[in-house]
Order: sequence, then structure tokens, then C-alpha cells
Amino acid sequence: MPQLTISEVAQQVGLRPSAIRYYEQIGILLPPQRISGQRRYDATVLNRLAVIQRARQLGFTLDEIKRLFFGFRNVTPASARWQELSQRKLSELEVLSGQIRMMQRLLRKMMEKCHCDTLDQCGRGIFKSDCAAPPAKPSPLRPRTARSHR
Repeated sequence: MPQLTISEVAQQVGLRPSAIRYYEQIGILLPPQRISGQRRYDATVLNRLAVIQRARQLGFTLDEIKRLFFGFRNVTPASARWQELSQRKLSELEVLSGQIRMMQRLLRKMMEKCHCDTLDQCGRGIFKSDCAAPPAKPSPLRPRTARSHR
């Protein structure tokens, strides 16, 4: 089986060599064989990198991708691995989608209702409406301090 250099692998999959080295560093790619100090990969690394790139396109984090490869028993088929991780990702996306819709409503409301001349005036309105309202669940997309007038 022919051995590929990191440059050849990078060129074939459309990644920078630094990305491949990083994937090795964090344990997503197994360390390659070295010949005269140079990394040498067999062609199977191209398949693994194809899976990594598709998972990244689907929004999976590097930790989730690592789990895809190493977080299951060896006998677990790839389809079952994808099913489990995809179900979790779909649930996360549903939550995120709800947060986005809420942000859109708040932005539209802000555009419609805000007639402040100064940011200090805006701050007073936000402070008054936030103090009178029950506390909202904190969101990574919408910090409480950035809420709009009600």
C-alpha cells in the first residue's frame, strides 16, 4: 500500500497540513508511521478525513467527532453511531432554532417599539422592563443584559 506524505493527504482532501497535525494532536487521527522523521499515511486516512469533514459540515464539534470514532464499542456499526449523534444534534438544533425565533421576535419588537434618543434612555427602559419581568432562562445567544424593551 503506498505511503502518502502529509502534503499529499492535505492536497487530496482539501485541508491544510496544520489541520491534519491538529487532528492528530487531539486524538481524532491516530499518529502516522514516520519514515526518516516524516509522517507517512496509508490511504485509509483519506476515508477518515472524509468522515471528519462531513461531520464538520453537519455541525458536529471536534469532541463529538472524536466520540463518533472512539466513544462506542468497536462492534457498534457506523450507522448506529451516526444515528445516536445525529439525534442529539437534531435536538440541539431544535433548541437553537427556538432561540433564533425568539431573538427575531425581540429584534422586530425592538425595531417597532424603541424610540429612544440615547442609549442611557434605552438602558432605563430595559432595566425597568427586566426588573418587572420574571427572570428568563439564560441563553448563550441572548444574554439577559441584551434584552429589548417590552
